[in-house]
Amino acid sequence: MDKLDSKRRSANMRAIRAKNTKPELAVRSALRQAGFTGYRLHRRDLPGKPDIAFIGRKKAILVHGCFWHGHDCREGLRRPKARQEYWLPKISGNQMRDERHQADLIAQGWTVLVVWECETSDPALTQRLANFLQRDR
Repeated sequence: MDKLDSKRRSANMRAIRAKNTKPELAVRSALRQAGFTGYRLHRRDLPGKPDIAFIGRKKAILVHGCFWHGHDCREGLRRPKARQEYWLPKISGNQMRDERHQADLIAQGWTVLVVWECETSDPALTQRLANFLQRDR
């Protein structure tokens, strides 16, 4: 059973953003710390509108929320108690869509890195991003 009434729950869900989330901002900050600029955000002409795209390098970074994309970390394994008949297929559908978008990007010659929300507080993130962007295609 949900602890909030339907109006409050609806307001909470409407407040969840798809762009410029805290994890995404943390990744962009780490990129700037590593000296990488010149990226593009949410390119509609690319499969899945990658959060961050380095067009010349053909490198895409996808920043996924652990809960919404079903990561295997503690937060991602947590399942909603209310309306499971809606949320479990929704999260599963998100995972299938993510796989499809990654495959489409790779088929177009892009290299893809997925950064999970739980990884954004890792001090090694900046180095991981630098390694990804410095690798040859």
